[in-house]
Amino acid sequence: MAQVLRHLPGFRDPNLLVGPEYFSDAGIYRLRDDLALVQTTDFFAPLVDDPYAFGQIAAANSLSDVYAMGGKPITALNIVAFPDKELPLEVLNEILRGGAEKVSEAGAVIVGGHSIRDAEVKYGLAVTGTVDPRKFVTNRGASPGDRLILTKPIGSGVLTTAAKKGLIEESDLVEAITVMCQLNAAAAAAMVANGASAATDITGFGLVGHAFEVAEASGVSLTIRASKVPLLAGAVELAARDCLTRAHKGTLEHVGTMLRAENIDSTLLGVLCDAQTSGGLLIAIAPERAAVLLGALHQSGCSRAAEIGFVEPGGPAAVALIP
Repeated sequence: MAQVLRHLPGFRDPNLLVGPEYFSDAGIYRLRDDLALVQTTDFFAPLVDDPYAFGQIAAANSLSDVYAMGGKPITALNIVAFPDKELPLEVLNEILRGGAEKVSEAGAVIVGGHSIRDAEVKYGLAVTGTVDPRKFVTNRGASPGDRLILTKPIGSGVLTTAAKKGLIEESDLVEAITVMCQLNAAAAAAMVANGASAATDITGFGLVGHAFEVAEASGVSLTIRASKVPLLAGAVELAARDCLTRAHKGTLEHVGTMLRAENIDSTLLGVLCDAQTSGGLLIAIAPERAAVLLGALHQSGCSRAAEIGFVEPGGPAAVALIP
């Protein structure tokens, strides 16, 4: 997509504060000096068999980009593709019920949507939020010396792939589903309150891929201590059984020589590059505020939040993984 977008004409508008440049999580458009819109959209095919859980996960994932910018969701539009000749409408009802409950939890409302017939189920949201145009967070503000904090464990792609392959039972996905359904609302509020330098949410490009985007946008290098990254139970073991998604190879190819991995097990490297769904926020924050932010995250329900690395001046490697 990046290869396509770079050839399209850009929009020039003084109120367009954040557009598609720098792989930003969402767009921001200023309405007045103290109010801006945050807009994003996302949808995908089911990762789990339970349609209600899928609806919750897809909605939480769609809402996440607003939170990554420090915004608050206010409205959402359903995006639906459904094979109504092959599946009963009760399945769609459960998907939409799960999505609606998650949107309600976010304090937003669903105002409509659009559906099409398709051979494969797909669901997501187009989300509009609000943010103070003087206080929003982007992926381009990381500074040397900042600490890196990750708010959710990694491994959802591995676990859901293992379930599809029949290597684990659906009941073994409880932890992963809980993590994917958790909104990033509390994490966003904590990072804004504590003056985060930069942030992004961890989704399709994995931890390494999204860290690379922060490094490139900010003109810095990110060093991640692999041993400090919180992981879902069984993620590494299942990755060793060929349960990584195809996305991890794409991330490795995309980052290429800008990734330095020193003495990192290849399976763990794959997990850290693997796609996540409704992942946590990767937050860069000044070192003197890192402990306070971490404490606030733990108190607000982000129990697995952890400091996983630090920011250095830009160098030959945009992302460095160390033990």
